[in-house]
Amino acid sequence: MSATSPQSDPPRAEVHKTQPAAQPLPLKKRLAEEVDDLAELMLHGAGHEQAAIEAARIAKEQEQQNQAAQDQDPSQNPIEPVKVADETGFWPVLQNRNFLALWSGQVFSQLADKVYLIAAISIVAARFQEPGQAISGWVSAITIAFTIPAVLFGSLAGIYVDRWQKQTVLVVTNVVRGLLVLALPLVLALTAGGPDVMGIPIGFGALLAMTFCVSTLTQYFAPAEQAAIPLIVQPQHLLSANSLYTTTMMASTIVGFAVGEPLLAIANQLVAGWGWGADLGQELVIGGSYAIAGGLLLWMKTGESPTDHTIERPHVLQDLRDGLRYLFDRPLIRNALIQLTILFSIFAALAVLAVRIAEVIPGMKASQFGLLLAAGSAGLGLGALLLGQFGNQWPYQRSSLLGSVGMGLALVGMAIATAGLSLWGVVSAIVSLGAAAAFVGIPMQTTIQRETPEEMRGKVFGLQNNAVNVALSLPLALSSVAESYWGLPTVLLLLAVLAIAGGGATWYISVTSSARST
Repeated sequence: MSATSPQSDPPRAEVHKTQPAAQPLPLKKRLAEEVDDLAELMLHGAGHEQAAIEAARIAKEQEQQNQAAQDQDPSQNPIEPVKVADETGFWPVLQNRNFLALWSGQVFSQLADKVYLIAAISIVAARFQEPGQAISGWVSAITIAFTIPAVLFGSLAGIYVDRWQKQTVLVVTNVVRGLLVLALPLVLALTAGGPDVMGIPIGFGALLAMTFCVSTLTQYFAPAEQAAIPLIVQPQHLLSANSLYTTTMMASTIVGFAVGEPLLAIANQLVAGWGWGADLGQELVIGGSYAIAGGLLLWMKTGESPTDHTIERPHVLQDLRDGLRYLFDRPLIRNALIQLTILFSIFAALAVLAVRIAEVIPGMKASQFGLLLAAGSAGLGLGALLLGQFGNQWPYQRSSLLGSVGMGLALVGMAIATAGLSLWGVVSAIVSLGAAAAFVGIPMQTTIQRETPEEMRGKVFGLQNNAVNVALSLPLALSSVAESYWGLPTVLLLLAVLAIAGGGATWYISVTSSARST
């Protein structure tokens, strides 16, 4: 039955004649109106042939409009040039000004973190340690004060990071940490000679409180830094960005612990020469580093919208439950977190066992265990550089599996070298262990960043910080006990089994989960 009778649907030309004369409409608006006309034709029963002709004409005009817009402004082309997508390695990341601001801020902030502990120990030795008294008890108290905030506030900090602008968190945490450190000489001067509180010098209590506050602010800085990377780096460059991040973290650990003490000594001498005080230089170096980090991070632009404080937020515990539920519902992210937890557990155990290894290996002293840790950090840095340049060519899960197997083999080699008392064998095994660890840690961190939506990143990274801190704490307590019962080679072999079994299990779960989802 024809639907083109004049009574039910006047001809198209007649419809246009009834409209008042006006200036020609812009092409985009005219096309929108013609689409409406086409819908009206079909609604009133217009013939399919006529509707198809109209649809083809409108589609062709839209295509011509898009082509004209792209010719006038190439930036409107939704398809990125192939050249940009094919860029790999570090160069595209190093051209990113926002990432350079974050990266340089990370350098100063992490160096300040490492050197702060050295400065705190030097303050204890100069002000509170009695002659002939062991310093280990004082150092343990400082370490606990630095560790407790990570366990208490790691997850909560991540929740608030999701609610606030990442750049604001990064800048404020650095500036406030700098002010706290710069205020430390004044606090110590005011509490000097004060009474003991529960057997603890009041000045040492103030140092513990200051350390606790600095560490608490660090718990906010860490997830904000991780969550900011995907905001400023394109997904195809995340692996290279994380490689640079990890390399810098390892380098700051080596440099901070290796040159921290002489650096602070030189700063104290210079400031004393200016007549400002004998011990003020170290606070100026650390506080100044935090302040410089905050200033550099001001140049970073994340593209976030300003925080809307009028929005009613759910309870913190509800957010925490949402983060945990999200992890359990996402096998890829959950398995990446498990891999990272295993990785940090192994390195925490190695930090304890390195003291015993240095003690039993001929030509080394127990106090030189830092050289072994530096060798592991160097290997991790080499692996990170290799991944950053070529890692995008390999699937992340496969890289993690190969890295786990490599870690297991390196730990087996370390056990053999330790039993044979071979210094070079131990050093080679530790370097290999670090390089293999990079193939686990960096792809898994990148997986978490890529798979986690922006509104969940703070929660996920906060939970990650909690898991990592637990993974760092338990081996510190258990490794020395296990070594005393079973011996070094056996414990190293057990760590090798943990690395291979954990990597294989998480790889299998990830593969099967992906297969089921498809």
